Amino acid sequence: MFIQEIKSYHCEICGKSFSRNDTLIMHKHVHTGEKPYHCEVCDKSFSQNDHLTKHKHVHTGEKTYHCEICGNSFSQNDHLTMQRHVHTGERPYHCEICGKSFSRNNTLTMHRHVHTGEKPYHCEICGKSFSRNDNLTKHMRVHTGEKPYQRDICDKYFSQSDSLTTHIRINTGEKPYHCDICGISFSTCSVLATHRRFHTGGIPYHCEICGKSFSQNDHLTMHRHVHTGEKPYHCEICGKSFSRNDTLIKHKRVHTGEKPYHCNISGKSFSQNSQLLNH
Repeated sequence: MFIQEIKSYHCEICGKSFSRNDTLIMHKHVHTGEKPYHCEVCDKSFSQNDHLTKHKHVHTGEKTYHCEICGNSFSQNDHLTMQRHVHTGERPYHCEICGKSFSRNNTLTMHRHVHTGEKPYHCEICGKSFSRNDNLTKHMRVHTGEKPYQRDICDKYFSQSDSLTTHIRINTGEKPYHCDICGISFSTCSVLATHRRFHTGGIPYHCEICGKSFSQNDHLTMHRHVHTGEKPYHCEICGKSFSRNDTLIKHKRVHTGEKPYHCNISGKSFSQNSQLLNH
């Protein structure tokens, strides 16, 4: 016999109905913004008690959800669910605009910003906005000078993990990315993608202001600074600002006296490659 659940508790704001009054009360927190459940460790607040319970695992390190396929453990059940999608290849989250599918809901949310142009993550120092929080985190290192990635062999530090990986490959000669057209190998995937455009003739990045096109997105980004006058790269020694990071790197050699370009005939060294070529 089928028994229909009676939902006699109604939200007067949005009309949604619930079978229990306490569930309705929790739901109303969505509208009011009330967060009555507080973490006694870090004072963070939550609208629902189960969200607080999940959060506490961050402090205790407790991982009660276990993946039966790989054995990894997680502090939250939704993290376990996402891990299972990695094994099964399931992508249950679909973009209604382009049809692309994702294994994680937050990845779909970030992807939607591509279509909407939304950039909800803002730099409080220079005001620049980003569609993803991890891109904002990387950008902040331009201002702070933080370089959390270190290579233990040469003691060099890098602000981005992929910069460290690239540095290691340059020194080891590793080139794991291969062009399927001509067979040339590259140390990074982005350089391979740029190289392929020589075969295809693709120039996919276009300036919406002047119509100029570029084969690389970072070249388009630097070009836009010509129109906006933005100079986001700052010298921490003298305070001078630049529109391009490579120009800042060259400028810093005025302060450091570094001369990385060497003539193997005369033995002379230069701070810029153009000086070596003219020599």
